[in-house]
Amino acid sequence: MWKEIVLLVRKEALLEWRQKYAINGILLYVISAVFTAYLSMGAGTGSLQVPVWNALYWIIILFSSVNAVAKSFVQEHQARQLYYYMIASPEAIILSKTIYNTLLTLVLALLGYVVFGLVFGNPVADKPLFMLNLLLGAMGFSASLTMVSAIASKAGNNGTLMAILSFPVLIPILLMAIQVSKNAIDGLDREINLEKILTLLAINALVTASAYILFPYLWRS
Repeated sequence: MWKEIVLLVRKEALLEWRQKYAINGILLYVISAVFTAYLSMGAGTGSLQVPVWNALYWIIILFSSVNAVAKSFVQEHQARQLYYYMIASPEAIILSKTIYNTLLTLVLALLGYVVFGLVFGNPVADKPLFMLNLLLGAMGFSASLTMVSAIASKAGNNGTLMAILSFPVLIPILLMAIQVSKNAIDGLDREINLEKILTLLAINALVTASAYILFPYLWRS
């Protein structure tokens, strides 16, 4: 199965490379959102307060992730899905898409972090913890959105349905990630964040395991 996963992740990367407009549009979305936030907060008025910086950053990353992962299954035609059904196991398909979307979301999060730092300044005191939190947040967003994208694709590719189903699942991950990143910005003792980090790991494991178990039933339909 791991060989199938590697091949499928490579396939996703090749398709993304051929359709450059998709990734370019997402990157433009991130930069435009940061620039719009800069203008709305008053250009040249100084750096943002830490809570505002933290909240704006995660809101932009959240919506960028939704736009990036929404096309996982929604953009694929039924004929292509039938072809995948015949050559690969459903477990390999869901894991490969989750891995690829995690990498894509992490790239978007890092890009947003760099652009945010250039525009609003970088107040993060504990950067390793912040990066770990970015990784866990990207994993949680990707695992949840990938499964929701698969459900939406079976309901007539309804993008509205994906938005409705995804946000209740993403809210616990988002709140936990915001709390950890706030503590990383303030440079608090890492032991304070241990419980929240473990909670994020548990949520990610639960979502991934649920997708791994339930996706084969959805895939057969």
